[in-house]
Amino acid sequence: MKQIGKAASVILTCALMFLSTNAFSSSHMDAPLITLDDAANTTDVYAFLTSRAGAKYLTVALAVWPFEEPGIGPNAFRFDDNVLYELHVATGDDLAAGRPSFTYQFQFRTQFRNAQTTLQTFLGPINQAGDSNQNLFQTYEVTKVVEGGQGRSKGNGLGVLLGHGVVPPNNQGLVTFKYNTGNNGESRAKEGVSTEAELDDYTRTSIATLLHGYRSFAGQRDDGFYADIQSIFDLDLTFGGPNKPFDSQGGFNVHTMVLEIPLSDIGGDHQVVGVYATTSRKTFSIDQDDDDHGAQNGRFVQVGRQGNPLFNEGLVAVKDKDRYNQTEPTIDKQVFQQYALNPELAALLAPLLGLPADRLTNRTDIAGIFIPDLIKVDLSTQPARLAGNPDDAGFHRLSIFGGDVLQSQIQPGFGNGIVPGGWPNGRRFGDDVVDIAVIALASDLRTSPPTIFGAPNTASLNIDKVTKNDITYNKVMPYAATPLNGRNHPHHGQ
Repeated sequence: MKQIGKAASVILTCALMFLSTNAFSSSHMDAPLITLDDAANTTDVYAFLTSRAGAKYLTVALAVWPFEEPGIGPNAFRFDDNVLYELHVATGDDLAAGRPSFTYQFQFRTQFRNAQTTLQTFLGPINQAGDSNQNLFQTYEVTKVVEGGQGRSKGNGLGVLLGHGVVPPNNQGLVTFKYNTGNNGESRAKEGVSTEAELDDYTRTSIATLLHGYRSFAGQRDDGFYADIQSIFDLDLTFGGPNKPFDSQGGFNVHTMVLEIPLSDIGGDHQVVGVYATTSRKTFSIDQDDDDHGAQNGRFVQVGRQGNPLFNEGLVAVKDKDRYNQTEPTIDKQVFQQYALNPELAALLAPLLGLPADRLTNRTDIAGIFIPDLIKVDLSTQPARLAGNPDDAGFHRLSIFGGDVLQSQIQPGFGNGIVPGGWPNGRRFGDDVVDIAVIALASDLRTSPPTIFGAPNTASLNIDKVTKNDITYNKVMPYAATPLNGRNHPHHGQ
C-alpha cells in the first residue's frame, strides 16, 4: 500500500508538471492550450514612465483572463489564488542578459462571505469596494524580490512584503452602479478621467498605498488592446470586407494588475530598464502515506511569459511557442532571435506592401526591439504622454511614426536623443501596437536616417483600420479604462 501511495504521488506530480510546462501563452487566444487556463493567460504587458507629486515612477501592468463577457452570470471572473503573477524589471547588465533584477509578485486570496446562498458574486448593490454585499471577495499582497543574479524565487517567501490591497467588484450593472455614467446601472461605463478625484468610487478606493512609495491596483478593467485580430487569423491582411473596421477585443473586459514603482527604488532615472511578466502554477502531489492524507504543495512552474506585444503571437513559430512560455528571456538570443532577424510576418506582408527583399532578412533593427523580449523603457525622458479623455497634447497612437517622441538624456536614439514616445520605448495604454509593428517591419530602421514606410505621411497610416479603443483610458492610476457594464456595452444584444 505504501508503494502504491508513493507511485500515485509521483504520477500525479509528473502529470501536473507536464500540463503546466507545455501550456502556451501570449496575447489573448492565439495559443491553443492556455485557453484552458484563463486566469493564467496573459493578454498584455504595459510599462511607461509617469510622475506624481514631483517624483518619477515606472508604471507597469499585467492583464490576464481574455474575453471576459461583461455581466455574464454569475460574473465570477477573478484572479486565481493558485497562480503566481510576477512583473519583472531588468536594470544594468541584467537588461542585455534578459534576467530580472527585481521581481514584483502578486498573490491573491479569495473568500465567499456567504456560502449558504446561490448568489455567488453579489448579495445586493455595492456601495463601496469590499462591502458586505460583495460576496466574492478577493485580497492580495505585493512582494518585492531583489533577484541579484541568483535565480528566480518563484514565490518561495523571499523578499520584502510591500503591502496588501483589495480587489473591487466586477462591473455587473445595477449592483455596481458607481462604475457607470451618472451612477446609473443601466448606463455605459464611465469614460476615462484626468484626476484621481474623478475616478469612480470603487476604483479610487481600491488604489493601495504600499511601503516605500509604491502603489498598486488589481481588478477588472476594460480590455485596453484594440486591433482587428480576426482578419489576421482569417488570413485577410488587407483588412477588407463589409464589416470593417472590427475591434476583436471591443466589448470585453480583462483582469489587470498595475504597480507604480518609484525610480529611486530601482536605481534612478539615468538608465534604460526592461519589463516582462510571467504566470506560474504550483505543482502538487497526493501521497496516501501522508499523515493528513491531503495535497502537498510543490514548486511553482511557469506557464506563461510575455514582454513586447506580438512577439510570441506574431513572430515565434508554433514549434517554439511552448518553449518560449516555459523559459526565461536569458535564452532569447540563442533560441528566439532567428524569428526577429528573419520575420515571417514581413514575408507575408511583402507582396501586399511591395517590400524589397532586404526587409525580409537580417533584421537587426527588429531584433533590437524584441531580443531579449523585454519592453525597454528609457527612464531619463519626461513622463510619457497618455491617451485619455482627451489625449495629452502630442500623444499619437503610432508613437514615433506619428511624430510622438521624447528626448533621452542617456542615449543617441534616432539622433539627438530622439526616442519613441510610446512602444517600442515602453508601452502605453493606447499604443496601436499592431500598426506600429507592421510599419516597423515595412520600414528599414537600420539605415541612417531610417527609411520609414509611408513617409512623409506615416501619421495617417491605418493598417488594420482600428484606430482607438472602445472606451477612453484614464490618465491617472490605474490608467486602464473602466470595466464595461454588463447591461450596456459595445456588443450588448448582438
